[in-house]
Amino acid sequence: MTPLTPRRARQVFLLLTLTRWFPVGLVVTVTTLLPIERGLSVPQALTALSVTGFVVFALELPTAGLADSLGRRPMLVAAGVLQVVAAALFLGAQTFWAFALAAAAMGAFRALDSGPLESWFVDTVHATEPGADVDRPLAAQGTVMGVAIAAGALISGGLVWWHPLDAWSSLVLPYAVYAALSIVHLVTVIVLVRETPRGAAHPAGSGATADAVDAAADAEAAGPGATPALLPAPSSGSQGTPDVQGTQGRRGVAGRVLDSARQAPGVIRDGLRLARDNRVLRWLLLVEVFWSVGMVVFETFQPIRLSELLGGTQAAAAVSGPVAAAGWAVFAGGAALTGLATPRLGVARTAILARVLNGLGTIWMGLALGPVGLVAAYLVTYGLHGACGPAYQALLHREAESRNRTTVLSMASMVAFAAYSLGAPALGWAAGWLSTPAAMVIGGVFSTVGALCFLPALRRERLLSGRTARLSGTLAG
Repeated sequence: MTPLTPRRARQVFLLLTLTRWFPVGLVVTVTTLLPIERGLSVPQALTALSVTGFVVFALELPTAGLADSLGRRPMLVAAGVLQVVAAALFLGAQTFWAFALAAAAMGAFRALDSGPLESWFVDTVHATEPGADVDRPLAAQGTVMGVAIAAGALISGGLVWWHPLDAWSSLVLPYAVYAALSIVHLVTVIVLVRETPRGAAHPAGSGATADAVDAAADAEAAGPGATPALLPAPSSGSQGTPDVQGTQGRRGVAGRVLDSARQAPGVIRDGLRLARDNRVLRWLLLVEVFWSVGMVVFETFQPIRLSELLGGTQAAAAVSGPVAAAGWAVFAGGAALTGLATPRLGVARTAILARVLNGLGTIWMGLALGPVGLVAAYLVTYGLHGACGPAYQALLHREAESRNRTTVLSMASMVAFAAYSLGAPALGWAAGWLSTPAAMVIGGVFSTVGALCFLPALRRERLLSGRTARLSGTLAG
């Protein structure tokens, strides 16, 4: 199968980002309210929904290893199917266990969905432009995602206000539209994502030579200190005999799935070994710990603090929808600014600056004395949250290889989930002992310190820039 051109891959990447995240905006403000409306208490609702995080944490690396060995497209299709299933389960759930089952399906979807689309795009670009940086397309993706979720949140509010069907709760219509658009996303993935099957990337006869070239190119793209990719086993197509090719055809997809399942543990070990041996990657993964604690403040504590300032949860809920939509809009703007900043400042410096400013914005939220100040601080902080992502992701891709790229992204996601799950109750206890603003300031200070974790990546970037400058001077001379 002929790979897409980088330009076409970028178009598909951004379109699928839109179809993936616009439906999320429709339900981002009603996911917690729907089970409560159907009779669950607040603790029951939050407990049931927390199953999503546990499932993601358990499945993140295994599914990532399967994606790196089987391919990105099959995982994206499977994720799309599970998204539709989860949406249907949420629509029909009426009890605690039904919502827990829906949350588990959502967690499986998110685990399968974590990384394959981004990895597919990067690998498709590198197929024709080896080692190319992708920070600007990733910044564009962040912009599209932010605009999509913001638009979805606004439309969701309109659907709730419209409430055209008296037989349904006003909270059901956004989820029904979410389910329908999930089917649209699944069909779009099936139609547009093209990928050369793993093990069939090289023509017959190329064998180990082509594999060695690919492994060397991946090692060069990953940068110094990265663990070299393990050479894939020779594919049956490389032997070129009709009998072997016939066997390959009979095995079909089922054989590839079994082979990929056997390879998955090795891919996971390879990714963990990469984190162990690559100092830059270790520190980049640690960034997630500090970043996630900051997210607890500006995502979880923001409505809590707003209810304190406005005098009640209903008043806060009335304001939270438009504020969330505005937050995702400025998130998109922050991601766009990253695309402008990285060519001038460098990727690592941009990441450091965004991380520091995001942490300071989180502190500002804790110090805000009124609702207007809190909302203003939230919008600035969320815009800087959008600015952090593309630069951070580009640095991660520098340390990854094609064979374990999804695994590396999933390791970062796992660290983020674990840190968020531990940071939220810790700051909750701090709020109980001290106050909500004090807990927010503590989280903001801790988040800001995470900028130090980018220093190894900054030194790597300076080293690579110096080598490039010396090589350019040599060639010019």
